[in-house]
Amino acid sequence: MAEHEGSVRVDAWIWSVRLAKTRALAAAACKAGHVKVNGERAKPAQTLKPGDEVRVREEGYERVVVVRQLIRKRVGAAVAAECLVDNSPPRPPRELVAPLFERDRGAGRPTKRERRDLDQLRRR
Repeated sequence: MAEHEGSVRVDAWIWSVRLAKTRALAAAACKAGHVKVNGERAKPAQTLKPGDEVRVREEGYERVVVVRQLIRKRVGAAVAAECLVDNSPPRPPRELVAPLFERDRGAGRPTKRERRDLDQLRRR
């Protein structure tokens, strides 16, 4: 296993343990404020240490993991699972997730009334 002394960047660790598909997406999530380390917003270059709590928000769901082991390289799913403790709450059932408002293809731009209705749906 790739255990390293010292520290690892938060974006690299998120990518390594498969919480993000690419390192660029992990860095973008940090920059957008979707990643918190020990309750504080994390920049991509922030360093992690074992025992840190990392929260990653994705599509209305928050993953809560505790760093068990630091790794720099992307590893298989089984090895990645050993590097963290997943304390995430269960995902809500699909029925409870707000349905996406979809328009028919080729229907053109939404009218002002339709756009207001869309904005109101998104706020819920």
